[in-house]
Amino acid sequence: MAMPKHKISKSRRDMRKSQQLKLKTTTTSKCPQCGEQKLSHRVCIHCGYYKGREVVSQKE
Repeated sequence: MAMPKHKISKSRRDMRKSQQLKLKTTTTSKCPQCGEQKLSHRVCIHCGYYKGREVVSQKE
């Protein structure tokens, strides 16, 4: 079984783990129907369109 030769400080351990906990930025694109910003590959929450057709009907 492998044993560590030196103690890893809490600071060094946490700096290494912090890379896995970073928040990822979301990519947005412009909706071709209404022009609002929307998440890529998702239905537009403003107009309800995806790939040129209405998927979700909007309430008035």
